[in-house]
Amino acid sequence: MTIHRAVVARVQQLTAAMTRVTLHGEGVAGFVSTGTGDEYVRLFFPHGPDRTDVSLPRPAGKGRWEVVEGRPVAPVRTYTVRAVRPEAGEIDIDFVLHEGGIASGWAAGARPGDVLGLNDPTALYNPPPALSWQVLIADHTGLPALARLLENTEPDVMTRVVVEVPDATCVQPLPGPPDLKVTWSYGGNGHGPSRLADLVTGAVPAGTDVTGGYIWVAGQTNALREVRRYLRKELGLPAERYKAVGYWIPQSDTWAERYQALPDSVRSELEALWDSPAGESEDRTIRYETRLSALGL
Repeated sequence: MTIHRAVVARVQQLTAAMTRVTLHGEGVAGFVSTGTGDEYVRLFFPHGPDRTDVSLPRPAGKGRWEVVEGRPVAPVRTYTVRAVRPEAGEIDIDFVLHEGGIASGWAAGARPGDVLGLNDPTALYNPPPALSWQVLIADHTGLPALARLLENTEPDVMTRVVVEVPDATCVQPLPGPPDLKVTWSYGGNGHGPSRLADLVTGAVPAGTDVTGGYIWVAGQTNALREVRRYLRKELGLPAERYKAVGYWIPQSDTWAERYQALPDSVRSELEALWDSPAGESEDRTIRYETRLSALGL
């Protein structure tokens, strides 16, 4: 794994609630994209008021890094990559702007010359061969990845798109053929209860013939627990026919603290659920997440 030092080249306001930051510089010359639309990276932010001083860690084995001795720990957040232009040596990252949060606060004040770190990308979207149709559903945080997935979709693949954004000011033009069916839903995204589960059941109702299809859903993590149960248990989809990706958690800054405050016996129970060898990984995930929901996490 490589940790790249990137410099902000320019900033573009896409909507009132989303801004695009374009990165360049010698440090990203070795950045190799997976070519998959929902690839993501870890972003390393400045630890203090100097927006050019980022304490980049050093690689420490497969997918791991370690803090350089004597240096502060850089705040880290995960973001999808909106675009990669190797010929120009540029990477686009789109940020949702909201109250609070290290990344959003940084993006709101981003300007050319600011510095970020980022690691090599990883992707999750992985449709089966001979794909004939797909359903892409996301909230505001998943919109950049969804748009890039559309750009990469073969023209003969029939695609249905549903996006939940806070309000009409957050709607963006999406790439795709003229007959692309797009539904915009308003709400959720921390401004109210997420409707992602309802949007999924509406787009892929029970009894749908899922032959040749793939379903990709991204957004609020705890809202996707119900989505994952529906796709797996009610539609009976094998894991290779869908991907549900959690992008954010309400009150994420205190989630770990609340988890650690659970009784030791409960945390041991949760760990045992996740580590259980019985069943496929998706089924273990569903059991684990069901218990988290019951605990208010």
